[in-house]
Amino acid sequence: MRLVLWDIDHTLIATRGVGRQIFGECFEEVTGQPMIKMATVDGQTEPVIFRETARLHGITSDRPMFEAFARCSVERHHQRVRELRERGHALPGAAAALAAVAALDGVMQSVVTGNIRGVAKIKLAVFGLDNHIQWDCGGYGDDHDERAELVRLAMQRTSHALDTAIKPAEVLLIGDTPADVAAGQANHVRVLAVASGNSSVDDLSAAGADTVVADLHSRKELLSMLH
Repeated sequence: MRLVLWDIDHTLIATRGVGRQIFGECFEEVTGQPMIKMATVDGQTEPVIFRETARLHGITSDRPMFEAFARCSVERHHQRVRELRERGHALPGAAAALAAVAALDGVMQSVVTGNIRGVAKIKLAVFGLDNHIQWDCGGYGDDHDERAELVRLAMQRTSHALDTAIKPAEVLLIGDTPADVAAGQANHVRVLAVASGNSSVDDLSAAGADTVVADLHSRKELLSMLH
């Protein structure tokens, strides 16, 4: 069995500002302060983004505060599904890439994402990209602050589900940031980096990705890494 772990934001989808708006609304609801500025997002997990954004506003956050924020975020994403669908979009080639991997024998697909699990499910469902994802085998922002730990956890969950150990050589991580590359390297798994976010092909190559593509339009590299 081989395992493909997808990042979500800027790898499979773009929310075109809806996610940031929801973050700001929930930040204010939980902290009582309007969000004036937001911490760096690319490659970071949701608890880190929340904690650092709170710090930028002079607030010391804790886990219960983040959990309240997470509940708010899931609720607001549910409420704004229509807006997500209208303003956001699946990235070019994403649906076809997921389907192409699903057509291979002996390959399981899940996600490693900084998103809260409930939000991750909503985002992919909105754009019809959830059909091939084994959600219980993924790693999510509400599991751990560090992306490398999410990769490890996804491998552990998959091994448990299959009742056999998944080896690093059997895992392919797909993401759009140097943080995705670093998380893969920390777990000795191969990384296909997609320059569909804010990181360029050169940035991702310099970070050490095994293969870098401009987008998911061409599936040649993806499929060759799974054969």
